[in-house]
Amino acid sequence: MSRFPRISSRKLTSILLKLGFFIHHQKGSHIHLRHRIKRHLRLVIPANRETLAPKTLKTILIQAELTVEDIKEFL
Repeated sequence: MSRFPRISSRKLTSILLKLGFFIHHQKGSHIHLRHRIKRHLRLVIPANRETLAPKTLKTILIQAELTVEDIKEFL
């Protein structure tokens, strides 16, 4: 497994939108995403972060059933 890239929450959200997620709603400083086909996938992304912590990114990728390589294709 590769190292986690340093990525902003805005960039991660745009990548997830390209991968089939949509913004369900936003509450405060968190964006709630759902997948169009895989209805069981639901994510919460902290909004307006310059860089996400590696642990946060890892948790989001696990919940989205994605790998680091999937994200690096869009960087």
